[in-house]
Amino acid sequence: MSVLTVIFLVLVLLVILASLLSSAETSVTAVSKAKLHSLAKKGDSKAKLVLELQKNVGLSLSTILLFNTLCLTIVNNNIGDIAADLFGKEAIIFVSIGMTVIITVYAETLPKIIAVNSPEKVLMLLIRPLWIVYKTFRPLTLAINNFARAHLRLFGIKSSADDEYAALEELRGAIDMHFADAKPDANNERAMLKSILDLREVTVEEIMTHRKNVTMINADDKPSEIVKQVLESPFTRVPLYKDNPDNIVGVIHAKALLRSVNSHKGSLDKLNIMSVASTPWFIPETADLIEQLQAFKARREHFAIVVDEYGAFNGIVTLEDILEEIVGDITDEHDIAVRGIRPQEDGSFIIDGTVTIRDVNRQLNWDLPDEEASTMAGLILYEIRAIPEVSQSFNIHGYYFEILRRHRNQITLLKVKDNNPKN
Repeated sequence: MSVLTVIFLVLVLLVILASLLSSAETSVTAVSKAKLHSLAKKGDSKAKLVLELQKNVGLSLSTILLFNTLCLTIVNNNIGDIAADLFGKEAIIFVSIGMTVIITVYAETLPKIIAVNSPEKVLMLLIRPLWIVYKTFRPLTLAINNFARAHLRLFGIKSSADDEYAALEELRGAIDMHFADAKPDANNERAMLKSILDLREVTVEEIMTHRKNVTMINADDKPSEIVKQVLESPFTRVPLYKDNPDNIVGVIHAKALLRSVNSHKGSLDKLNIMSVASTPWFIPETADLIEQLQAFKARREHFAIVVDEYGAFNGIVTLEDILEEIVGDITDEHDIAVRGIRPQEDGSFIIDGTVTIRDVNRQLNWDLPDEEASTMAGLILYEIRAIPEVSQSFNIHGYYFEILRRHRNQITLLKVKDNNPKN
């Protein structure tokens, strides 16, 4: 076998190797991480190697590209010399064109099409040799990446990224893509899944029942009157205060109170209410919903008193409030029906000022910003930086707002319409 034949065979092998690397490059980005985690939990060693590659996907792809480029560079630099020796210098042009077609089709396009269609199968087949390539070329690739980042910093470009934020955005995009062609009744499922991802970004202050809307009982009232108030209340747990509403001394649970009443002998006015009330649990208004949900589970509590940075009573939050952020409003036969959002014939909505922006966005599929304000009234005050008069109207973030009712400085009722409806 001649030397030219040996060189030619080596170049063919390099083209095949480059095609495998192209397929691996696409597979690393297209593979389902959920499937890999499932396989890794079952003890699949190959899946564990793939997950190791994906821990630093940028470096992994750079290593694959480096080796791929090296293979194709060797092929291109030597195929011309072989063609010139065999057929003369005139053949270099035709060979170059032919190699361009071969590399584009067989070393780039075709392998990537196969990888997109079956990324898991491709990676499982190639992961062990790919792992060897990654480990061998990793130091060189790392040096090249650092060199490139140094040049980026000269232009004020930061190459680092928030991995957690990127992962969450990837999940949100996957949810939107999955439900893109789904039936309208699947919108609730999409909203629930996205709400779970948003729990860490929402504080208890945004979903709590404000203090002015909290049903409370004065501990100085007669015990018989307190029992009557609890029985008439639609709520299972009611805060108990002494002297003034900021001084909350306990929380009365209706079931505990009824047990005590049932076992009490004599006049109800001799019932010791404080012995029935549980110790109030105070939490900061800045706690996020994930943190608070875990705290509810750990303490086996369903009810908490929200205080501001100065320790002043701000409102209450319950386990049900957090669950409603995921599944939407939960009502039972004892809930008070509040029609906070009322559709109108002209496509607008009459909305109470106390309705939260998140509830409006979820129910109407709108995208009003809720970063700076939690209620519809608060959004108007934040945007216009003034207290509006009745009948004043505004265009805010593509929505028409009209003030319908105001009580002192509080916006109680407004009319809202989407200027650019999606449907």
